[in-house]
Amino acid sequence: MEQSTKKLFFALLITFLIFIVEFLGGLISKSLALLSDSGHVFTDSLAILLSLIASVLAKKPSTHKATFGYERVGILVALINGIILILIAVFIFIEGYKRFINPPTINIAVMLPVAFIGLLGNLAIIWILSYKHEDLNIKSAWLHVVGDTISSLGVIVAGLVIKFTGATIVDPIVSSFIGLIIVIGGFRVVRDALWVFLEFAPKGFDVKKIKEEILKTEGVIDVHDIHLWAISYRVPAFSAHIVIENRLLSEADKIRAEVEKKLKTLGIKHTVVQIEYLKCK
Repeated sequence: MEQSTKKLFFALLITFLIFIVEFLGGLISKSLALLSDSGHVFTDSLAILLSLIASVLAKKPSTHKATFGYERVGILVALINGIILILIAVFIFIEGYKRFINPPTINIAVMLPVAFIGLLGNLAIIWILSYKHEDLNIKSAWLHVVGDTISSLGVIVAGLVIKFTGATIVDPIVSSFIGLIIVIGGFRVVRDALWVFLEFAPKGFDVKKIKEEILKTEGVIDVHDIHLWAISYRVPAFSAHIVIENRLLSEADKIRAEVEKKLKTLGIKHTVVQIEYLKCK
């Protein structure tokens, strides 16, 4: 098992344990903020699991059935993960509204220790995943956990306020804040996943500028039938027809190689460039 895979596995294990502790603690203490945070932790578990799956599948070679490999399986899981995030946020908002109207009695003796356990667990995961970040999957999982750490701090603040003031209304307020964080993250995940599935041009790439760069190549007259899409998240692919003057095949191939070289410098490694002649003799 590679180092990155080990990190994700241990992070997944700790995150799932935090989810169980916070969920049970939320039920016992009747704290919606704690239950909300457990929902956030659960989605973190899914995010880390997604990263783990993507890390394994990314190394799996392509086959005659999956010619682009299996990286889009991770995007599909991301889409499902994003939808679950949104549904959890909706549940939190509904429960928060009910508690605004009729605030329950909250067991602070259970809520605060469990919240502190969740915070310590999140800090441990941040430490596990924070070394270097050469792997994009690990970095994305790390960002999820950072967001959950902020939520854990919010739960602790809510618990302290309730303990010293008795203002239980703080619990649904904090839970609504956590729900807002979850729903924003959910929409972003769904948006990014659909962006890939709909094969829109990957973010950060300008088709017009790419065409301009290709046209600067000596011997290139025109570029048409341009297609730019993503095989997976941050794995762009490009195809186009390049029009050149009538030349020897060896010279045409040099132009093609130069165009592909320029595309690589722009961050596009998967390319299909078809050469067309302006006129044939």
